[in-house]
Amino acid sequence: MKVLVTDPIDDAGLARLRSAGLDIVEDVDIDTDGVLEIVEDIDAMLIRGTEITREVFENAPNLKVVSRAGIGVDNIDIPAATDHGVIVANAPRGNVYAAAEHTIGLAFNAAKRIPQGHMQVGDGGWDGASFEGLELGGMTAGIVGLGRLGQEVAWRFDNLGMDLLAYDPYLGEARARQMGIELLDLDELLERVDLLSVQARLTDETRDLIGPEQIDRFGGDLVVLSSRGGIIDEQALADAVESGDIEAAGVDVFSTEPPAEDNPLLAVDDVVVTPHLGAKTYNAQVNVAVTAANSIISGLEGDEVQNALNIPSTDASSDPETRAYVDVAETASKLALRLFDGRVQSIEIEYAGELANEEVDLLTAAVFNPFGWQDVVVDAPTRIAEQRGIQVVESRRRETEDYQNLVSITVSDDEHELTVSGTLFGDNEPRIVEIDGFRVDATPHGTMLISYNNDEPGVIGSLGSILGEYDINIAGMANAREAIEGEAMSVYNLDTPVSDEVVDAMEADDRVTDVEVVELS
Repeated sequence: MKVLVTDPIDDAGLARLRSAGLDIVEDVDIDTDGVLEIVEDIDAMLIRGTEITREVFENAPNLKVVSRAGIGVDNIDIPAATDHGVIVANAPRGNVYAAAEHTIGLAFNAAKRIPQGHMQVGDGGWDGASFEGLELGGMTAGIVGLGRLGQEVAWRFDNLGMDLLAYDPYLGEARARQMGIELLDLDELLERVDLLSVQARLTDETRDLIGPEQIDRFGGDLVVLSSRGGIIDEQALADAVESGDIEAAGVDVFSTEPPAEDNPLLAVDDVVVTPHLGAKTYNAQVNVAVTAANSIISGLEGDEVQNALNIPSTDASSDPETRAYVDVAETASKLALRLFDGRVQSIEIEYAGELANEEVDLLTAAVFNPFGWQDVVVDAPTRIAEQRGIQVVESRRRETEDYQNLVSITVSDDEHELTVSGTLFGDNEPRIVEIDGFRVDATPHGTMLISYNNDEPGVIGSLGSILGEYDINIAGMANAREAIEGEAMSVYNLDTPVSDEVVDAMEADDRVTDVEVVELS
């Protein structure tokens, strides 16, 4: 069987593949188009940064495993892999220590202006006074994203004598307290910290999370970015450092890699940049290469893949009808998380109807996909959630009043709870049938806009007029209300994305209490 290796991998990983009798096709300069030309005869792929699109899976009849030598898998179309029966795996633990150490290194280099001093001395200079730096000890560090990497960074900051704050909507308060970290919302965090360190995964929710408005709100001295590009607005960060509003920054990742020559961060003296070096230590490279190779061997031999991120559609552990509810489970979870006004402390997953008698591990794993955790494998999502301080309750109910099957996701904290329920209609068409106590019939697709408003004449017309003013077409809508002249909800499917300006215009209407936008695939 053939394994295509598309990126430089430590020899230890290649040796492991050869020891299993696999034929290695190595092309570290190949791009996605090149992969398409040869993938027809490939049984497995070992990759790092190569983009693996749906088109690749559509043209790979023999492909069984795609294994990434690293953590992030945003370059792999996992839903497409699942549709085509391909296991996707990563190496979530192999390079965490290396990435955490690099984060600390960036913080020191930016704070102490070490690279600038090195270059001056190398050029024959000796003007130390021009490179006065900052001390990290005694600073307050704000960490965005407290997954495995964020926790390792937090431990190191703590041992430098720094106070710790964090923003992570999917970490329980109790778990944060165990680590000695205070959880805040993003705006308050930005106002209170001296050093901002971004360790979040790049998802739909974190893309452009820190834009010009958030950069302006940040009152600290240092910014460190070492997880994924695309989370911080690069122009806004460069402008803030250039103007002196922010003293310095350390950046290891960019929105596009390699960055374009005109990337604004490259032109600012007090921005220390490195070429995505976070995981590039000898130890980490060996670890992730061997881990990724082992996943390929296990997958090709039909054994359990320890770090599998999906269960492909050919797996016998779940029948096709159950698998059809994967999108329902994930979408209901995503909507619940987006609409819930609080920090999730508990999540209840209820399977009702015929699903109550089925194996639902795949569905439960799908529920946790929107959380953005990089180490949620299909066989342990509940355990991983509970490690993050979120209580998980899974229940089954054979009786349903109106539906053959129903998946309900309830998220809650000490004071509030919110439920989203979904099912399938007709030819396996997903539908959301309950949102926050309102019975609706909404198609979960594309851009969804959800408004909470008073049940009064003219409200729906007013919202529709605002969408029309911004040339946004309504593809479908559903309405529900508690009672006449009570609270009501409208759910819109829109043909194009919605800007903050549109949302602000809608919320300016006193009859509208809240407007939320959710982007679905």
